[in-house]
Amino acid sequence: MSESNDKMNYEDVMKLALERGFYFPSCEVYSDAQAGFWEYGPSGVSLKNKFLELWRRELIRRDGMLEIDGSQIMSKSVFEASGHLGNFADPIIRCTKCRSTFRADRLIAEISKIDIPESADLAEFDNAISQNNIKCPKCKSDFEKTRKFNMMFRVGIGPEEEEAYLRPETCQSIFVDFPRLFKTMRGKLPLGIAQVGKSFRNEISPRQSLLRLREFYQAEIEVFCNPSRLDVVEKFAEIQDTVIRVQTDSAPVAMTCKEAVESKVIPNKFVAYYLGILTEFYEKTGIDISKSRFRKLGEKEKAFYAQVAFDFEVETTIGWLELVACNYRSDYDLSSHANKSKEKFEVMDDEQKVLPHVFEISMGIDRSLYTILEHSIREDKENERIVLSVKPYLAPVHVGVLSLVKKDGLKEKTDEIFIGIKRKFDAFLDHSGAIGRRYRRLDEIGAPFAITVDHQTLEDDTVTIRSRDSMSQDRIKTSDLDSLLSKETSFP
Repeated sequence: MSESNDKMNYEDVMKLALERGFYFPSCEVYSDAQAGFWEYGPSGVSLKNKFLELWRRELIRRDGMLEIDGSQIMSKSVFEASGHLGNFADPIIRCTKCRSTFRADRLIAEISKIDIPESADLAEFDNAISQNNIKCPKCKSDFEKTRKFNMMFRVGIGPEEEEAYLRPETCQSIFVDFPRLFKTMRGKLPLGIAQVGKSFRNEISPRQSLLRLREFYQAEIEVFCNPSRLDVVEKFAEIQDTVIRVQTDSAPVAMTCKEAVESKVIPNKFVAYYLGILTEFYEKTGIDISKSRFRKLGEKEKAFYAQVAFDFEVETTIGWLELVACNYRSDYDLSSHANKSKEKFEVMDDEQKVLPHVFEISMGIDRSLYTILEHSIREDKENERIVLSVKPYLAPVHVGVLSLVKKDGLKEKTDEIFIGIKRKFDAFLDHSGAIGRRYRRLDEIGAPFAITVDHQTLEDDTVTIRSRDSMSQDRIKTSDLDSLLSKETSFP
């Protein structure tokens, strides 16, 4: 990376997010606003919607998956069956004097640099606190014994306040709806069912804006399969040469999906296929795949429902971020709901009656968007500008439409061009300020192109179109704008 073209860090992304309408704290005008709740502004919503459209194109439509939109509030029985009421908890410690509460695993890691999985036995946390003489950061007093804190948000329904919960993940409605969906949509294994929506977790210490939230977006895919056919994957040939980076020990190793299966690093073709298409998807988002890894989780790190688990993580300036949890959940979910509800969840696969197993691709949308921003933002020192070099098809604004000046009929001509393209492309109309400053503002929100209308436009119906990354400017006819923008901003 040249000195004049430097990558930037978390603080730079935060500054951009706040100043250019990507995201900001919820209820920020009030002093009692709770942490862990953030809101997307116009730039953030546009980026998020395009990200999700790419997700649908590259994953959902690719394999003819189904997409549902389930309820955010679900009955107590769902989470009794799923195990969340009994197992979905974080280890916490409370100060004996000031009563401040902390996540035990995080505080130990921050102070002593010892990493203890959050699912470890409570005694491990108490021992680490005692052996390393860890005290309350606020008042230097001792801690009570470590205990578990369930992160579910409880809600009361109706005047009797019947017990229910905000969903902590979007997948449970997929599981409980599976029998109906398989029947009504004439399903056939393997069958992918997806859902995008908000989940809710009562995090003890939410922090770093979009990276740890109490209310957050997920895009989850649950692929239902016949466990006896995990190496019978017709589409495996499509991704067998796709390179993925897998870490089982100290460092990630690049290998093809075929090599990963043959070496038993990945247990079967079924799992490898989805890790392959997930890698291809993230490469198209503009994230630097050379800074990614599928990290295999150990027994103490895995979620309570996972038989095999890989976290798709990407390196950022604040460390490795988990963007996607890839879990082979076996028949844990369907058998649990079948036992609790007394309903039948088995289906026919050819002539065989099967209780399907599930492979999950659980994507954190907010973290993914942050990572795209960090991997795309750069400082162009030579030209004194900040540039968000996102992929053109993900850019919040495809094109800025600018008048050189607001007089001599240029404003009216600019308005005419803007009206002609705004329904097909995300366009931004700007008449005010020096043209250089207007270009810089467009660079910061990632607009790949800017159209400038000047006096020559009135003579020959041509405009200047400026490229964000190269800053090159070309003269084209207004009649060619549609085809050029369509070609440059279309999804791959």
